[in-house]
Amino acid sequence: MNLKEKISVIMPAFNEGERIFASIRETAGTFEGFKGPWELIVMDDGSSDDTFEQASRLIKDYPGNLIVKRIPINLGKGRVLKKAIHYARGTYTVFLDADMDLHPFQIQAFFDIMNLNNSDVVIGSKWHPNSKLNYPRWRKIVSFVYFLLVKLLFGLPCHDTQTGLKLFKTEVLQRVFPRLLVKHFAFDLELLVNAHHLGYKISEAPVVLSPQRHFGRIGWGTIVSTLLDTLAIFYRLKILKYYDRIDYY
Repeated sequence: MNLKEKISVIMPAFNEGERIFASIRETAGTFEGFKGPWELIVMDDGSSDDTFEQASRLIKDYPGNLIVKRIPINLGKGRVLKKAIHYARGTYTVFLDADMDLHPFQIQAFFDIMNLNNSDVVIGSKWHPNSKLNYPRWRKIVSFVYFLLVKLLFGLPCHDTQTGLKLFKTEVLQRVFPRLLVKHFAFDLELLVNAHHLGYKISEAPVVLSPQRHFGRIGWGTIVSTLLDTLAIFYRLKILKYYDRIDYY
């Protein structure tokens, strides 16, 4: 991959002090290998550990490429991504989780799919037939049930809204972000629902998922909260027509 346009990589991080140093190194090395202009924006979401300090150690190693910002209190992934976009200067924006469950090298295939399909958004999908997963059975069941619910409510042209690796034309985010209200796990859904509602083309890409931790961050409380947020998005889209009244583009 050899792009002339700049790529902005946004990496939200919450209590990733043990792995953020290595994650930044791995990500920076990957994008340097792509031979194009890039920047990595690390957003510490009010971590209680040394995530910010560990990330900041590397700024001197990647001058002009690495941006590290800290939010004093935990706001949730949605709020963090909305804040991060203000620092992005790339034509394209990549969302990448800090835990490296999804290696950034895979983004090369995302660009291939974007160009092939003339897409505005390419999202990783655990349900793509070419995806390779090391994933607990119960998480697969939860993911499939949620896919069925999303398909029923929104008719999105995709099978998986929650996988952390995503590629956008930055102009899509600039138009969609002012509409979004969800702060946590259903943020991805609200983002994609609005992008689709505005007529942007969404494609899916296969992923290789290699979990770096035990699956302890997603519990029943998170699942219930996500379901409630999902229903709220449906209510705003179909009943209130809220998203049709807001367009800051």
